[in-house]
Amino acid sequence: MTAPSRGRAVAALLALTLGSFAFVTTENLPIGLLTLMADDLDRSLSSIGFLVTGYAAVVVVASVPLTRMTRGVSRRGLLAGLLALFSAATLVSAVAPNYGTLFGTRLVTALCQGLFWSVVNPTAAAMFPREVRGRALAVLSAGGTLGPVLGVPAGTWLGQQTNWRAAFWAMTAVAVITCLVVIALVPGDAGLSADAARGADPDRRRFWLVVGATAVVVTAYFTTFTYITAFMLDVSGWSSAALGPLLFASGSAGLLGVFAVSAFIDRKPQLTPVLAAAVIAVALLGLALAGQSRWAAVGFAALGGAGLSAFAPAVAHRIMQVAPGGTDVAGAVLSSGFNVGIAAGSFIGGALVATSGVRSVALAGGLIALLALLILSIEPFLLGRSTSSPYRVGRSDVTL
Repeated sequence: MTAPSRGRAVAALLALTLGSFAFVTTENLPIGLLTLMADDLDRSLSSIGFLVTGYAAVVVVASVPLTRMTRGVSRRGLLAGLLALFSAATLVSAVAPNYGTLFGTRLVTALCQGLFWSVVNPTAAAMFPREVRGRALAVLSAGGTLGPVLGVPAGTWLGQQTNWRAAFWAMTAVAVITCLVVIALVPGDAGLSADAARGADPDRRRFWLVVGATAVVVTAYFTTFTYITAFMLDVSGWSSAALGPLLFASGSAGLLGVFAVSAFIDRKPQLTPVLAAAVIAVALLGLALAGQSRWAAVGFAALGGAGLSAFAPAVAHRIMQVAPGGTDVAGAVLSSGFNVGIAAGSFIGGALVATSGVRSVALAGGLIALLALLILSIEPFLLGRSTSSPYRVGRSDVTL
């Protein structure tokens, strides 16, 4: 097989990164456009919020079945088809005459996103030599990081200047461009390294341990950060006018996390998720202990964002190593684990806010993060270190 040139591989990786940016931005656009959409569609705020909640639920339920159904489809063709369907669904969202139509198109987009995340990591990794695949996944994750930091604020601003539909029109354009570039630059299956399709060092026990720890880490983070604006207002004492710039600055730290993890993700694949989880635990416990200080709260919030942004590519890379079967199905399971964590964290945080006050979410999140850190830390001791090469390739008789 002929591997793509380095320049073509990098350009294709950037196109896939743009695709991840488009998906994450579109998923979260209703958060910034909540009141505009509610007024225009004559629906309650909670109904518009359910456009995000329902979206995540579909990703959890559909990712693995869809991935299994499409395992024989060309990766380039599948990614291009998903982006084309995403473009069409987002276009219909932009012109949706009512809430029911919009909700239906959101479900279609969620189905596309669930399958996209399952396929995109192994495809991106397969375009590069094994020793730099972790770095490639870190670049890919930057798109998801930029979605909430840049895409959602930009979409919110555009909606405020015109109407909420303009933001969906803009994302339609981004999706169409991405689709065309993917068709042109992502190599066919013959140009992708076959060893990236299966776990390099398959181990079912490690796989499920990492997936479980991931769900716990994400639960910890979203227990706190779902209510970070309320925390900044009620605990730290910031004014509502300061929230936008503060959250933008805090979220931008996520890019620093991506860049930091790319420096050693390939050299220390087992240690990297542990370190990222430790950063998240420190950030959440720091908010619990020093959250009454305005600047300390901003600093720890930024640290938490950096930690999660580092954790995502680190655990994706680790999953590709220990996957007991195809890395695409393993990625689907990991994506479901992430979304389970998001839902669980939001639920736990909401229950705590209602019963114990908003300050309690930071301590609860920190304690949950410590549990995740413990789980990740015992992996080499509980299951034993592999004596094989970290890049050993071969089939495993272990299935998901």
